[in-house]
Amino acid sequence: MRQEPNWRIPVGILGLCLGLAIYGALVALFAPPLIGDWPVLAQTAIYLILGVAWLLPLRRFLIWMETGRWG
Repeated sequence: MRQEPNWRIPVGILGLCLGLAIYGALVALFAPPLIGDWPVLAQTAIYLILGVAWLLPLRRFLIWMETGRWG
């Protein structure tokens, strides 16, 4: 268990916010032209998948923030 604060937590939070902003901007920029003509339910499914996809690498990132190791 961590007893002292470390630099990885604030840097990690800033990196996470920046990464999410970039990811959101890319999805907002590229998804509508590709799926804009699809039925609404299909678009909803794609946006739900893209909205959850950023969680996949989050576990390793949080481990790094806490321990300094990627695994």
